[in-house]
Amino acid sequence: MNKRVLLPTDFSKNALNAIRFTLELYKNVRCDFYFLNAFHAKGYSLDSFLVPEPGEHYYEAEKSTSEKEMKQLIEGLRFQPKNSNHTYHSICSFNSLLLATENIIKTKDIDIIIMGTKGITDDSNAVLGTNSIGIMEKITQCPVLAIPAQFSFSPPKEIVFPTDYKTPFKRAKLGYMFEIAKIHKTSIRILHIEKSEFLTKDQENNKMLLTEMLQDIDHSFHTLSKVGINEGVEAFIESRGSDMIAFLNRKHRFFSSILSNPLIKELGYYSKIPILVLKDNS
Repeated sequence: MNKRVLLPTDFSKNALNAIRFTLELYKNVRCDFYFLNAFHAKGYSLDSFLVPEPGEHYYEAEKSTSEKEMKQLIEGLRFQPKNSNHTYHSICSFNSLLLATENIIKTKDIDIIIMGTKGITDDSNAVLGTNSIGIMEKITQCPVLAIPAQFSFSPPKEIVFPTDYKTPFKRAKLGYMFEIAKIHKTSIRILHIEKSEFLTKDQENNKMLLTEMLQDIDHSFHTLSKVGINEGVEAFIESRGSDMIAFLNRKHRFFSSILSNPLIKELGYYSKIPILVLKDNS
C-alpha cells in the first residue's frame, strides 16, 4: 500500500520548499501526496454563524482563487523529474487549517503530515508560525515533520532523538523515525540530558529496549549533564551539525515545554533543521 502524505499549503515559498523536500525525501517510496489548501472568506470568522455558504459570492470567490492556485501548484510540479512512485491529489477546503487537516487524516488515512515553517528572518516574531505550532501540538493521529524555510534537501545524515528513558518505547510510535533512517542510511543519536547521576532500573530497561529496536540502524547513545534540556539539545546539534531532530510527544509533556513562549528564545537551533514530532498518546 502506498504511503499517504498530507502536505498543507498556503502556496507560499515556505510551503513549496517543504513540498520539494518531501518529494526528495520519499523519492524511492510509493506515495500518494495530498496537497491541502484551507481557505476562508476574508472579513469572516470561521467561528461565526454568518460565514458565507456555497453559492454565495464571497465563498465562491475564495474557492475559485484556492482552486486556481492549487492547479498552478500541481502544474508546476510537473516540471519536477517524473517519478512513477508518486501520485498527486489536491484538496481545497473551506475551513481552518487544523479542522481541515483532522478531516483529511480521517477520510484519507494519512500516515504523516509534512509542512513548511516560518524562518527567523521572516517578519513574524514567531519562529515556526501559529499554523505549524497548532498542527504539531494538536494533531495526535500521526507524526508531523516541519521543514524550516529555505532548508534545502539533502539526505539526512543524523537524527538527534532526545529522551529521558522514563517510559517504555513502542516500535510503532518510533516507526517513522526508523523508516527515514533506513531509507537514507541515516544515523540516530540518542541524547539523554542527565538529571541524576544514575538511571533508575526502569530507565535502564527502557534504554535496553530502545537498543534492541535500533539493532539494524547505525546509532549511538550520548549523555549531557549540568545543562538545561533546551541548551543541551541545541549545543549537541550545533556541535555535530545534525540535520534533523525527533521528539516523542507524549501528551505534549515534553514538546510543550519546547513550544512555550517566547518562541525564538526557547526554540533556538530547532528552527534551523527539520523537526519530526512523533506521537504517543498512551
